[in-house]
Amino acid sequence: MNTMAHLGVGIGWRPEIADAVERLPGLDWVEVVAENICPGHLPASLLRLRERGVRVVPHGVSLGIGGAERPDAGKLAALGERALALGAPLVTEHIAFVRASSPALEAGHLLPVRRTRDALDVLCENVRIAQDALPVPLALENIAALVSWPGEELTEGQFLTELVERTGVRLLIDVANLHTNRVNRGEDPFAVLDAIPLEALAYVHVAGGVERDGVWHDTHAHPVPAVVLDVLAELRERVAPAGVLLERDDDFPAEAELAAELAAIRGVVGPVGPVGPAADSPGRPSAVVRAAAPDAAPRTPAGPRERARVGQEQGALLAALVAGAEVPEGFDRERVRVQARALAAKRAGVVAKLAPELPGILGGQAAYREAFLGYAHSRPMTAGYRRDALDFAEHLLIRDLPADPAARRRLTAWWQDRVGARPPRRIVRWARALAGRAA
Repeated sequence: MNTMAHLGVGIGWRPEIADAVERLPGLDWVEVVAENICPGHLPASLLRLRERGVRVVPHGVSLGIGGAERPDAGKLAALGERALALGAPLVTEHIAFVRASSPALEAGHLLPVRRTRDALDVLCENVRIAQDALPVPLALENIAALVSWPGEELTEGQFLTELVERTGVRLLIDVANLHTNRVNRGEDPFAVLDAIPLEALAYVHVAGGVERDGVWHDTHAHPVPAVVLDVLAELRERVAPAGVLLERDDDFPAEAELAAELAAIRGVVGPVGPVGPAADSPGRPSAVVRAAAPDAAPRTPAGPRERARVGQEQGALLAALVAGAEVPEGFDRERVRVQARALAAKRAGVVAKLAPELPGILGGQAAYREAFLGYAHSRPMTAGYRRDALDFAEHLLIRDLPADPAARRRLTAWWQDRVGARPPRRIVRWARALAGRAA
């Protein structure tokens, strides 16, 4: 495998900490959520960082490359455009599914792929489609999960190893996610590190979280704990990563705390650079060599039946998580309920960030949250968060809410301004409300 691009130590760039990021000492690179930027209108902060020679890598969150459907050509084109606009050496995404087509549902969150042969065949074909469409190399991240699939056929290490061998894709290893899965799913992070082809490592994520009632929540809103740095140290014992990145997405601390976290990471990994020969332990050939080995049995590309089976499984789980459907057989029902509540809370939080006027119109965060969770209970997301905000506002107007006429006029104006249409007439609102109650 070709030498990985040297990245160094970096941080996830977010608008809320853009000024602080520019001032961080010794910053080598940043990662930006691909869906949050527009290639023709890059934030001034990112442009200044690039002018200083700080590399910028786009990190996608909505492709759903582990889903039953083939990757969306438009999303792949958008990801490639961002890579070219940023001059990025690679792009990254997640080994996850985020939506289902039957029924049409959106999770708004990264959900784990079931580690079966069918799911792996589908994933490998999706990865090859993505690799053919993207202008730069692709790396995929292991994700954190609250729930475990029943009847899995492969371990995490086996799943990732075969994925690399069959596609040549690179890996983005999130050590915080390895710790999360240790707590939530009983998976040994060190066994994963021992099993996967670390010569395929593109870079590493480090993030904070918190444990509540025996469940680890990968929040990206807490300081990086010692247990996560311990997993990072174990990875460093095995390989010198080309890059390590600190992720922080919420409850941003003071600039000095961010700098201290980066210093702690540097203290664990030491100098970082291109992955060298030490990544291949004796007798362990590189991923590309293994993929091309003549005795490696080729597998047939995923066919319609495999995709249908994977789609049915993913759709059933997603319906239980976001649409109140019955929990599929074999799942831990309490864990599914915990995940469902977490998804609803995240959905409410993201919509409030995208439409900050709504909590004010509804009388504050508590009133907004109560109203949104009531809406979300019967209205699963089907078309992304921005559409969700509009649907929530229309949902309220159909029911002649809020009760305060002035607030209702403000909500009507907000909704109408964004959809470019007149609000539904009273008779239409009544009809929709009756239809909703009947459903």
